[in-house]
Amino acid sequence: MTVKALITKEMLKWARKRTLGNLDDAAKHLKVDKTKLEAWEQGVDQPTFNQAQEIAKKLKIPFGYLYLSTPPDESLPLPDLRVKPGTPPKKPSPDFLEILYDAMRKQEWYRDYLISEEADPVPFVGRYSMSSPIETVAQDIRQTLNLNESFRRKARDQDSFYTKLVEQAESSGVLVLRTSIVGNNTTRKLNPNEFQGFAMPDALAPLVFINQNDYLSARIFTLMHELTHIWMGVSGVSIQDYLETPTRQDETTQRRANEIAAEILVPAQDLISRWQKYYDIDQGLEDLRQYYRVSIFVVLRRVYDLGMIPFDTYHSKYDELIEGIAPKKKGGGGGGYQTYFSRNSATLATTILNSVSEGKMLPTQASKLLNVNPRTLYNMQDYLAGRGA
Repeated sequence: MTVKALITKEMLKWARKRTLGNLDDAAKHLKVDKTKLEAWEQGVDQPTFNQAQEIAKKLKIPFGYLYLSTPPDESLPLPDLRVKPGTPPKKPSPDFLEILYDAMRKQEWYRDYLISEEADPVPFVGRYSMSSPIETVAQDIRQTLNLNESFRRKARDQDSFYTKLVEQAESSGVLVLRTSIVGNNTTRKLNPNEFQGFAMPDALAPLVFINQNDYLSARIFTLMHELTHIWMGVSGVSIQDYLETPTRQDETTQRRANEIAAEILVPAQDLISRWQKYYDIDQGLEDLRQYYRVSIFVVLRRVYDLGMIPFDTYHSKYDELIEGIAPKKKGGGGGGYQTYFSRNSATLATTILNSVSEGKMLPTQASKLLNVNPRTLYNMQDYLAGRGA
């Protein structure tokens, strides 16, 4: 006898519209006949238990959602700092929501762990306010990350520079999650046009997330932007457009964070002294891009903001660079088992694995928190042991 799943038709229709849109597209994606899908949504028939499980998987919802009487509230639990003037709030995608909730679970576990260890608060969380001088905040972050000329010289390239910045942020007490996909599902790629990162300040377990499916130079700037949010104690979901000038009140936070991020990466006084020796703007932009390890657009905007080129020059050079930009490879996440550490924060993953080794945490719980299967978990432990961690 075939067992039918007693799901609610309202939830099936909601989930279908939420993820796949119209019936035709949904039927193709779910690999079911359109008339059968319509019958399920009208309540005149119901899928089998196995079919319902497959539907939930393809609609990117927990299986239990199909039994609810009304849809759950899926509003963002963080301030949405992405909204532009005159536009409605952006509805978060299922992929984004899943990533965000996953980060919140990780932060909650790590906070509880630190409480049990009687850890001290991270001193810089919320140290400054929106009215604090840009240079003061930037200098504090630079000192915490040990970001100086020696740091830049030791970085082989921009990718190495980014990795070292992440390592320094984690060493200072910030969890840095970096991934381009949901969990370990390579078919569910995160869209950087939806969000580039978010920050969740916490006295014990501050956390930032970086969308690795963005360009490398953008990820470097996003990391500094989100760290600025931690220092100011302001949570939020971000799309950083340093080249725009926001006007709305809630965008003031974004503008301030962008200005501080730019000052961290390209200190004003240092840039002024270096720019003076260049007579050719193109050579100056290229050399300084390589020196500071940032996008050429960031250098261009900085020299304009600091009054070293007029607006007409900035505007024409910006248009020229946009026209000449070539497609570049976007972000990855490392290779091998190191990828699992970067996706989950190296600090968090190491702490979880050590807790399992010490018998303080069940492997099943650890696997779920790190979004890996038990076999991968044990391989991660071997990888960690091999590195002497």
